[in-house]
Amino acid sequence: MPSPYAPGRYRTTPTLGGAARHLALRFSYGLTPELVTSVKRAGGGLAWFDAQLDRPYDAAADARLCDWWPDLHLDAATIWQRQVSGGRGTWEVMADYARRLLVRRMTSTHQVHEVMTDFWESHLHVPANGDAQGVWRSSYGDVVRRHALGRFDELLVEAITHPAMLVFLDNATSTKSHPNENLGRELLELHTVGVGAHTEDDVKASARILTGWRVDLWRTWEASYSPKDHWTGPVAVGDFRDANADPDGRALTRRYLRHLARQPATARRIARRLAVKFISDTPSEQVVDELAAVYLANDTAVVPVLRALVRTQEFRQAKGQKLRDPAEDVVASYRALGARVVAPQAGDHAANAVLWQSDAVGLRPAAWPRPDGPPLHGDPWASPSRALASMDVHWSLAGGWWPKKGVTWQSPQDWTPELPIEFRDLVDHLSRAVHGRRSSRQLLRAACEAVEARPGERITRDHRLMAWQFNRLLGVLLDHPHHYHR
Repeated sequence: MPSPYAPGRYRTTPTLGGAARHLALRFSYGLTPELVTSVKRAGGGLAWFDAQLDRPYDAAADARLCDWWPDLHLDAATIWQRQVSGGRGTWEVMADYARRLLVRRMTSTHQVHEVMTDFWESHLHVPANGDAQGVWRSSYGDVVRRHALGRFDELLVEAITHPAMLVFLDNATSTKSHPNENLGRELLELHTVGVGAHTEDDVKASARILTGWRVDLWRTWEASYSPKDHWTGPVAVGDFRDANADPDGRALTRRYLRHLARQPATARRIARRLAVKFISDTPSEQVVDELAAVYLANDTAVVPVLRALVRTQEFRQAKGQKLRDPAEDVVASYRALGARVVAPQAGDHAANAVLWQSDAVGLRPAAWPRPDGPPLHGDPWASPSRALASMDVHWSLAGGWWPKKGVTWQSPQDWTPELPIEFRDLVDHLSRAVHGRRSSRQLLRAACEAVEARPGERITRDHRLMAWQFNRLLGVLLDHPHHYHR
């Protein structure tokens, strides 16, 4: 007997093939009709991806994108003085930084760049909170963003010597008489060669190499280099050797960091993290080795590694294996619903409120408190509490109930391609628009049960679905497994 839930086929609404959809989902913050059109116009998933990688970085245009929080342009001293004088706190400015990240991810047409900015901010993690590093954190984000599709050796030099990193990992007060090992250790353990590829003597030498980079904490917040505070004398970290005779150790630091960036252990660490982020939580050693070889052959450039990654069989076979983290879920939900967010005028406007929604699901961007950065694997986000939190946020967004200000939501009429229409065809159209794929029997059945409609029911302008039930239908799409995965 034929299934009563045979799905409709509303072919007017375009979809992406499985391979193109998989690629676009992994390297974006969620499908939209505009993104589907861009992939098709480019000639398919790989062509779209290559065009995204080849797209020149326009720093000026990027800086203007959602430039709605003016405090992010203040210098470190001004941010601190405002807090001291009882004005706006550093934590509030950092909340604005996270909001800008979220809204950029919603709106940018350079989705691959956004995803890779997130990847490197997580790898070279400096939390966007804390009174000390917070005053420099927006500037640090700009550095990472500029190098997101560049070379790791260049990113590493600028990131490790940036005041935000120096403050966060205590190098800002490290001197030759009292070297602080925090940054020297995490540089080896987290940022480059990884655990097991260095010794305690390496950590001590790493810390000595980095002495001299200073920040005037709690006063002017000026960043400087102090030759009198730099430890001199022979240093050795692994196979890196240097006489270190010059009190001005800035050139030494750059040689050291570039050396670390080119180490085979660093190549494998970067390759593994890329594979976990974009392929699966358990990538094979073979694919890690392949990507590490590409990284080394291209002198730490990330673009060739990404091109190789998406062309591996392991990537092609990894559809549906990556769970969205809380911030990705919230951003993807706004994108899926076609929300139009504008510059906020108050705290309850969408561009500001989206931060609380990300918190509610589990974690805002750049808020992970430890230097290891937020997890790239899905287990921390696969809990019942996460699912319930996501459903709650999805329900609010599907109904357009909160936030109501500073955002335009599509009406039921906007969502409906024609009236009258069979319910099964409407569900198929929505599946194509939200998930980028045709509907299934399971989705149609869930939709029928949610709104108490029959598959062949005729939806007219005055049907109850259009009057007061449409949010239920959108909720089904947002709570579907297709939406939880990227």
